[in-house]
Amino acid sequence: MSGAVTPKNTQPRAATGVGALSPFGRSLFDKPSVRDLRRVGVVDVGSNSVRMVVFDGAARSPAYFFNEKIMCGLGAGMSETGCLNPEGRVRALNALRRFAYLARAMDTGPLTCVATAAVREAIDGDDFRREVEAETGLVLWVIDGREEARLSAQGVLLGWPGAYGLVCDIGGSSMELAEINGGVVGRRVTSQLGPLKLRDMPGGRKARRAYIAKTVEAMTAELGEQRNRLFLVGGSWRAIARIDMERRAYPLHVLHEYRMRAASVRDTLAYLQASGDLEALRQRANVSSARMSLVPQAAEVLREVVRIFKPYDIAVSSYGIREGMLYEQMPQQLRDRDPLIEACRFTEHKDARVPGFGKVLYNFIIPLFKTAKPERVRLIKAACLLHDVNWRAHPDYRADICFDTATRANLGGLNHGERIFLGLALLHRYSNSTGHTRFEHVSRLIDEPQRREAEILGRAMRFGAMLWLQRDAEPGTLHFYPKKKVLELRLAPEAHALFGEVAQARFASLASSLGATTDVKGASDPLS
Repeated sequence: MSGAVTPKNTQPRAATGVGALSPFGRSLFDKPSVRDLRRVGVVDVGSNSVRMVVFDGAARSPAYFFNEKIMCGLGAGMSETGCLNPEGRVRALNALRRFAYLARAMDTGPLTCVATAAVREAIDGDDFRREVEAETGLVLWVIDGREEARLSAQGVLLGWPGAYGLVCDIGGSSMELAEINGGVVGRRVTSQLGPLKLRDMPGGRKARRAYIAKTVEAMTAELGEQRNRLFLVGGSWRAIARIDMERRAYPLHVLHEYRMRAASVRDTLAYLQASGDLEALRQRANVSSARMSLVPQAAEVLREVVRIFKPYDIAVSSYGIREGMLYEQMPQQLRDRDPLIEACRFTEHKDARVPGFGKVLYNFIIPLFKTAKPERVRLIKAACLLHDVNWRAHPDYRADICFDTATRANLGGLNHGERIFLGLALLHRYSNSTGHTRFEHVSRLIDEPQRREAEILGRAMRFGAMLWLQRDAEPGTLHFYPKKKVLELRLAPEAHALFGEVAQARFASLASSLGATTDVKGASDPLS
């Protein structure tokens, strides 16, 4: 990138919608205006942690090339002293010195660095900012609470273009709320409801709860009614989500897009409060000691936010202020793209044996899904783009790795059900059965009709991949007549020789999953 971007108090332009552009249109990731985003470094100096993230790969849905967090506790004790924690200040400076060195080695260009509540409120915050610049050369942008809310909301939009609802971002010393609607960040409010500050508040639990209730009521008055989706951003919220997963024995340990209802949150907060051994709970839920120490105070805040705003549902977002800083640097044309499809296109370009064949495969099998809704068609496109990216894996493990690719990879724009559907489709691309696999319990998170549809998609890709031609070739056409229960295949002349014994067996398997008979035209040895 050519230089660091100064955060602004402006709202992003409205998105045109994820369905506006075809995933098989012209690629954007090699365009000059986008290529500068291929390796971008950002630093977030928070009240509790200091983190550097380097994004790389498909700019619209980037991979985390580097991600390091130091729990410095800059805001610890500020309620009494008004100054940054001395030990935390030394640790933060050392971390930033290391990050500056790493950025040069990784060729990220200038790091975009922001500091939030602790630095902006501390008496010695400006002195710390100058020391950082003198010692490391990094320019530390100290942003106010509303700007912090805007950047966090933009991080959510990185993963969910066109999302609507309320973004709730909790740090160590503050909590921000921002409304989003149709890709636009609206009203924003900030507060001092950070667990570091609440932990140091005099008067104990009773005084703390009264302060939380009063503050959330004031935020409600400014924002108005917000009963859509509540997006939770921040480490303390993610820790509570991990505890919810542990309580429910939830099988897919992916925090991004993990969904909860208000009742589930209340049950988990009661479970947390009733736990007699927080250390044992921390270990079971895989939460760090530093994070767990702030969970009780954060839980009190979340209880009040859910009680007052009454959200329809609650989604955990792993994307926040750091991803918002990347989103800030994107051209609008890139913002408007579907993050899932862009990531799959980039992965195909990088890893598939025949980049571009995903489009051929999609056009070949899509007639089987004439009644599919747009959200399902989108997953079919993603599956076709990813169908061959794990070809280097050992054949005995290829199906498992495909499932992992979909369910555990850093892919934006996917809820957990969609991850599992995509994973099952890719698994069936290489295997006829999910029985006796380590994913059987995970697949139960979606219903039987969805599992069956994923199997049909996988078997269609398994057959279509046999008609391997050049990336722009036409293998023929498929037609499914559901009333007659007939699956018709019309082979293109150049595909005749490819319809051998294995291809015929896979075509029969596809027909079996549809409960259909076969009708092959244009082959010398047709099935019947």
